Amino acid sequence: MRQKPRFRFVMDRTNAHDGRRGPTSRLLLCLLALVAASAWLAPAAAARVNPQVAGLQVALRAYSVYAGPIDGISGPATRRGIKRFQRRVGLSVDGHAGRATRSAFGPLGRPLFGKRTMHRGQVGWDVSALQFLLARRGELVPISGYFDARTARALRHFQQARRLAIDGVAGTRTLAALRSRTPQGVKPVLVNTTTSAPQVRTLLDSWSAHYGVERRLVRAVAWMESGYQTDLTSSAGAWGVMQILPGTWSYVETVLIGRKVPRTASGNIRVGVVYLRHLLREFGSNRQALAAWYQGPTSVRKRGAIRETKIFVANVLALRQSSV
Repeated sequence: MRQKPRFRFVMDRTNAHDGRRGPTSRLLLCLLALVAASAWLAPAAAARVNPQVAGLQVALRAYSVYAGPIDGISGPATRRGIKRFQRRVGLSVDGHAGRATRSAFGPLGRPLFGKRTMHRGQVGWDVSALQFLLARRGELVPISGYFDARTARALRHFQQARRLAIDGVAGTRTLAALRSRTPQGVKPVLVNTTTSAPQVRTLLDSWSAHYGVERRLVRAVAWMESGYQTDLTSSAGAWGVMQILPGTWSYVETVLIGRKVPRTASGNIRVGVVYLRHLLREFGSNRQALAAWYQGPTSVRKRGAIRETKIFVANVLALRQSSV
């Protein structure tokens, strides 16, 4: 997967000031240009962004072996994360994300970006790369590898801005537009919150143990909802790692816990775990409880799980099986 970084150093041609330059002046300018080139050479080479690397970083982050930003740059931290993951799952430790390593990531390790048309409900490495490219253009999306409603909205917004078919589907033309040069002024670092993925995972495990809920299930729900991002807020007002709506938060505080819960990453996870436990007890199975989590308990009782809900549930259970 590694590629030798390529770069092209281009000197900016600006309008010269009035006056003639003699030989000494020209020599000085050449020396200054060489100094500038050497100073910027390493950063330019290191800053080569690859959406496939972003997909890799998302998978590594899901397994808490990478705490750096999702920036699409294959640096030392990314390679260390690969090695840590390979040791954990018993693979040959070479620091390369080959087929065996990607397979061990489960749903987040396949397919590579560009191998299929993407649409709502899908999970995968390529979806992570898609979200990365959308976020680089200023769209507010979770970087989780799950093509949810927010990702679809962001994609339609991008398609509208680029005068493409506004269908929320990442096909050939949309992918080509996404691969084009990112507008200047857009920051490439997307996920670098104050609470790192390992810290989030520790909090998830702690509250899961405290309330007696299976930690693998809690982790999978949290990853599907936010990609372990602590500062994410949806258009409906759902907030934090577990994407808790204000009404749900109030219900958990007043009915299930009986006290106020601080609006922190830990508090958000605690509210989410308590609510999930409540649904598990009420509905009696992981599948039904997850459907109620996504669609709402009343709706599930009246209508049953709709198609979109079934896709969400299947994806959560697949991530649970992979021990994200």
